[in-house]
Amino acid sequence: MKTIADKHNSAPFKKGDTIDIDISALDSEGNGIGIADRRQVRVVGALPGEKVKAKISHVGTNKISAQTVRIISPSAMRINSSCRVTKECDGCSLINMQYSAELTWKHEQVANRIHCHTDLVDTTILPVIASPQELNYRNSAKLVVGGRYNAPLIGIYKRGSHDIVDISACPLHHPLINRIVAAVKTGIVKGRVPVFHPRSGEGLLRYLVVRVAEQENRAMVIFVVANRSYNEIHHLAAFVAKEVPEIAVMAQNINQSAGNVILGDKDIIITKEKSLLATLNGIRFLVSPRSFFQINSGSAAIIYRKVVEFAALSGGETVLDLYCGSGAISLHLSKKAASVLGIEVVEEAVQDAATNAKLNRTNNCAFIAGDAAKLLHKLKSEQADIDVVILNPPRKGCEASVLKHVAALAPQKIIYVSCSPETLGRDLQLLSELGYKTSQIQPVDLFPHTPHIENVALLTSK
Repeated sequence: MKTIADKHNSAPFKKGDTIDIDISALDSEGNGIGIADRRQVRVVGALPGEKVKAKISHVGTNKISAQTVRIISPSAMRINSSCRVTKECDGCSLINMQYSAELTWKHEQVANRIHCHTDLVDTTILPVIASPQELNYRNSAKLVVGGRYNAPLIGIYKRGSHDIVDISACPLHHPLINRIVAAVKTGIVKGRVPVFHPRSGEGLLRYLVVRVAEQENRAMVIFVVANRSYNEIHHLAAFVAKEVPEIAVMAQNINQSAGNVILGDKDIIITKEKSLLATLNGIRFLVSPRSFFQINSGSAAIIYRKVVEFAALSGGETVLDLYCGSGAISLHLSKKAASVLGIEVVEEAVQDAATNAKLNRTNNCAFIAGDAAKLLHKLKSEQADIDVVILNPPRKGCEASVLKHVAALAPQKIIYVSCSPETLGRDLQLLSELGYKTSQIQPVDLFPHTPHIENVALLTSK
């Protein structure tokens, strides 16, 4: 195999070439960045300060992608992870980085994306709050099933391909998830359960979804199948339930679609129990197969407590919770608010929120399903008196019309919970132009060993 050095940089890069390269930084996805022949190279598995031998996997017009083959000189921040498939799986690109260094890098990522905006240059960004658990923190897993019944694979797709990386013992998963995955693999072999093959459309079992209620140490298992099974899945479920008695809920979900959407439209509950009971900061939640619940309960609890702290309610305030989901933030704030109104576009989530409010005997929360901008306009026309607004949008952030409607309600405070520093900075800049100053931002590490970082921003009316 020829290296770039052998070519004396005279020929263009090609896929399959190897290069020795110095890594100077990480990109936003946690991959190493270096320069070769005046071109930027993205190197998966490399850390700043390292010299690595890398194999080129893609050559684009402006950028080149490569995979680390060997560490020539390691970074001082490199550690040996407990993961056996680090080179094949790119699900946690920072798992070989010291956690303290990872938190420093994440703080820099937030600062870079916030301070680049004119009105946010002086915004205080607090030190990142670490996850209570660096490993075994994921209480939920959606895994693809592949291979054959006598040699099944359960894991995730390699990026840009349909090759499955088996992650049966993922160090980020709650131990109960790994036990369930191991039992399912054994059960597939014993029961000769047909594994679905996307290309041919033949087979039965497509995906495995597992959710864990950590404090209760109970689990939910969902077998996603191409067609309803009256035999194989029931036998598989019985075997897995015997192997892992902590399982409380089991279901099969029918997904006949041709795409990569995991859950289909129909759930068939196999067990007597239909939902898990999970607890967070003393608040109880019913988790059904389709309910949203934070993947890292420890860090989620910190985020919700920070929202309560920033809100600093005295008991007489009216709170508007936009993108309220299943009502987690609403229920946290209801203890000190006069009333809370949650708005969410997904009707099933609104139903879950109402159920959770009833479960916690909370009678000062109301939830509405609908488009945020339209409902905000209606609140303004009714001259609703709103003291605090919570924004917790998806990664794409808020639409400008939503932010303008929020500002028109003239709340004293806005608390913005974001999973994207980039869209957070954009939206905070617009809110500044609409009359709201961002006083501080608290980053919280919700997904250790990945490039993702959650933020809670406090805004007050100018």
